Amino acid sequence: MVYFKQAQLANGLDVIAEIIPDAQSSAIGFMVKTGSRDESPEVNGVSHFLEHMMFKGTSRRTAAQVNREFDAMGARNNAFTSNEVTCYWAHVLPEFLPAALDLLADMMRPALRNDDFDMEKKVILEEIALYLDRPGHVLYEAIMQDHFGRHPMAQSILGPKESISALTRDQMQAYFESHYGPGNMALAVAGKIDFDAFLSDVEKTCAAWPHVNVRRNYSTPELKANRRHITDVKLRRHYMAMICPGPSAQDDRRYAAQILSDVMGDSDGSRFYWSLVEPGLADDADFSFFPHDGMGSFFAGASCDPSRAAQVEEIMLAEISKAVAGGVSDSEVIRSRTKIETGAVLQGELPLGRMRNILGRWIYNHEYRTLEQELEVLRKTGAAEVTSLLRDYLLSPLTITTLGPG
Repeated sequence: MVYFKQAQLANGLDVIAEIIPDAQSSAIGFMVKTGSRDESPEVNGVSHFLEHMMFKGTSRRTAAQVNREFDAMGARNNAFTSNEVTCYWAHVLPEFLPAALDLLADMMRPALRNDDFDMEKKVILEEIALYLDRPGHVLYEAIMQDHFGRHPMAQSILGPKESISALTRDQMQAYFESHYGPGNMALAVAGKIDFDAFLSDVEKTCAAWPHVNVRRNYSTPELKANRRHITDVKLRRHYMAMICPGPSAQDDRRYAAQILSDVMGDSDGSRFYWSLVEPGLADDADFSFFPHDGMGSFFAGASCDPSRAAQVEEIMLAEISKAVAGGVSDSEVIRSRTKIETGAVLQGELPLGRMRNILGRWIYNHEYRTLEQELEVLRKTGAAEVTSLLRDYLLSPLTITTLGPG
């Protein structure tokens, strides 16, 4: 039996828990509703840079102590930054949950020392240079800019080297103080938990944090069909990407969108696989769905020999047009639902998977659903719902960005 518990501290910090008595581990995470979408152009990249700085020590711990304490717990721990959220997590044995909470909560109040800031800036600039040598990253950032234009969703997660180079420690401190606090973040835990004892520890460690009042920019992007080619003579392959609007993270049509993405572009057995990868026309081809906060995107991509670029693109567009015109079949939906359900169950067998799932849902929708409830909605989504989704969106306006040697 699984139990859900929820509480809110006086400062507004939401604490949610999925208690799984038979679990043999516990997972804990803080998620902050901030990412590159929430940055001004002058500080673009600060969210990701700040994520790095959270591991550089606090008033109570040095960076070395942070690393040693995680290691002493035997923890699996990490963090990530996206366009919309930043998350810090740890997966530990239940007896180490109080220590993991104390450490993660302390990290949420970083020292942001000048020396650490200056040193880590060099690391970030090296990371940006590294990713600029990866065609997939270059193409992704280019198509986000081409598609979203002046909207904040177009901004790079890593940031351009110009804004990172000019960023000051005081600018980061100001960004931290305005975004990292109750009212814009949540704490989740899943697995084997004594919730009352856990909540008491949260009160001791987090009750003094100041509430923040920050509102995300929910303006609607001005989207239109767009096309651009980027030439890089060093490349030996041709890369292409397509993006168009889709349902948001708050839209229940996201379940149909998830099925559609699997039907169209999963790595095995999808329409793109049989038309492009299996016959050897493309190295890889995918079709994905990204539910954003208040909006969403369908994303398609492929890579191939430059001599086949026109043929591969023609087939991709033909498959998309075929789906729009004829919908999807019952057999395709059943197969895709089974694959999605299997993945969800496998992820949900670990407290870490459940913790990240309930934490993300809480940040985006402020709601809780059990794994069984989520799967029940998925099972009720059939070919009719997927076909209706296609008619709603018509997979347009479509932005196409390509990258290759000529």
